[in-house]
Amino acid sequence: MDNQKKTSSTPQVMRNVFGVIMIIVYIGMGVLLMLNYFDFTGSWAWLRWVGGVLFIVYGFWRAYRQFKGIDPDITTRY
Repeated sequence: MDNQKKTSSTPQVMRNVFGVIMIIVYIGMGVLLMLNYFDFTGSWAWLRWVGGVLFIVYGFWRAYRQFKGIDPDITTRY
């Protein structure tokens, strides 16, 4: 019984780890865009502001869903 519990919880742990890594990537990418790390100049400067805000907002939305447990479990849907 303990073996079944450990094997069934491993995919959930990996999903949680992947979710946290992606939250860090989205928020980090948004911050880097806002700080002009990629050196956007000229007529494309607006893209870093829009992209930065969108990445940060989506990162916080994904964090909210991750920590509240709103994301559906893929294995139970099929």
